[in-house]
Amino acid sequence: MNIIKCIGILQRYSSVIISTKRFMLKQSINHIMNKKVFDRYIRLPVPCNKVLATYFWIDGSGINLRNKDRILNCTPYTADAAPGWAFDGSSTGQATTANSDTSLKPCAVYKDPFRLEPHVVVLAEVYMGDGKPALTNHRKFCNDLCEFHKAEEPWFGLEQEYTMLDVDGWGLGWPKGGGFPAVNYEFSYCGVGAKYIAGRDVCESHAKACLYAGCDFEGTNAEVMFACWEWQIGTTIGIKAADDMWMSRYVMSRVSEDYGVVVTYHPKPMGAKHPGVGMHHNFSTKRMRSDGGFKFIEECIGRLEKNHMKHMKNYGNDEMTNRQRLSGKFETAPFDKFSWGMANRKASIRLPRNIKTVGKGFMEDRRPGGDCDPYLVCGLLMDTCLGSAPGGGSTKKC
Repeated sequence: MNIIKCIGILQRYSSVIISTKRFMLKQSINHIMNKKVFDRYIRLPVPCNKVLATYFWIDGSGINLRNKDRILNCTPYTADAAPGWAFDGSSTGQATTANSDTSLKPCAVYKDPFRLEPHVVVLAEVYMGDGKPALTNHRKFCNDLCEFHKAEEPWFGLEQEYTMLDVDGWGLGWPKGGGFPAVNYEFSYCGVGAKYIAGRDVCESHAKACLYAGCDFEGTNAEVMFACWEWQIGTTIGIKAADDMWMSRYVMSRVSEDYGVVVTYHPKPMGAKHPGVGMHHNFSTKRMRSDGGFKFIEECIGRLEKNHMKHMKNYGNDEMTNRQRLSGKFETAPFDKFSWGMANRKASIRLPRNIKTVGKGFMEDRRPGGDCDPYLVCGLLMDTCLGSAPGGGSTKKC
């Protein structure tokens, strides 16, 4: 077969791939709806005493979000000003049909980046009919610890990795039929150019929406795997970083709806031969950040080592998928083995390179999977390093 015939076959094959990709994207009904028609209605003015409030919460899966809207007479600028609400917990995997009334307790209010001011988005905790937190409500556990250790001023910075998929479940921009991108991973990380990254529009739309909403949104970058990205929340004090992370996850769900893209936080979405997806947690306390704090950091690392498997059971929505991610490859530590080191991205706990020289700083816990609950991880870091809060409850798997 001569070179001209080969080129012709490759061109036809490429056109089939492109046509197939476009066809698959059009299967998202949200993506193909006429946004100009939607814009006509969303721009309609509403009475000055009517505010749309979108309540959202974590459902029984521990990772998926639900939401519903309520019309209020004025804008609630704080969680205390937002009224409580209820929903059918039996339809979200959180209650039985015979006892389905489940309560929503507002805990944070954000500006609505989709309807704009004066409308709001309300992050809510879920409580059962007996007044106890739902099984997937770990915010109370975390917040109790934040309040109990308030004098320690716990700071958290969260790094959420995620993968964009086409609606058929395959990587966005990946060749159809089980193929892999013809890109070395060394070029995708923080990459620029159509050959090296996919989905920048989603990433940038998400960033602007989170900033408008009021999240402590700190940055984004393309990750090592093609169509994999990361955004950062914090560093902020107390519960706010975890609240903002869940809000930014909600915003990502809404943005990806418009683009007809599926976003997954699965720790190992493309199999063993490709990098995984994590959520690194940066953590420090007043003692760690003060002169001589390195000694206390070493003490905390010792406590984390003793409680390694307790943490690992709670560092992802599914222990097995995070175990697949923490293989010792792709800048991860083995699941069953605790380690720490300076500037070491293959360690369970990484410390900044200059921390011993300056004698203070923070630690980065690299073990949590991308689908972890930051309330649970932040709570466990405080619980292990600083001590339990009186009557603070327990975690789901310990």
